[in-house]
Amino acid sequence: MIWAVAMATGTVIGVGLYLALSRDLLRCVIGLAVLGNGVNLMLFAAGRLGGSAPPVIGAGEAALGASANPLPQALVLTAIVISFALLCFSLALVLRIMQVGESDDVEALQSAEPPATDPVKPPLEESP
Repeated sequence: MIWAVAMATGTVIGVGLYLALSRDLLRCVIGLAVLGNGVNLMLFAAGRLGGSAPPVIGAGEAALGASANPLPQALVLTAIVISFALLCFSLALVLRIMQVGESDDVEALQSAEPPATDPVKPPLEESP
């Protein structure tokens, strides 16, 4: 069971990285969302998968027995809510960028930046 979850986690993270490194702006956003889901799956697997007992420590016991750890589960639930809000904001931002820039190619959007000699744009700092 743990090997299947490890393979699924690795696959989801790999697909997320592949999409996040794309030149297409929408694929980058979807890739970051998939990458976040892979990290959530990894955190969830860290909390023990097979425990079916409730995480209650009885009187006189020092640690949890065969139950699942509730902390990674709570972290994953919080991360799901935050990543959904970030995904919605990112999709709205990408749609607006595509409307204004008339392209979803990252290279085409980069060429639309003002030149370095523009008086409004601050100059780049020279590295020693």
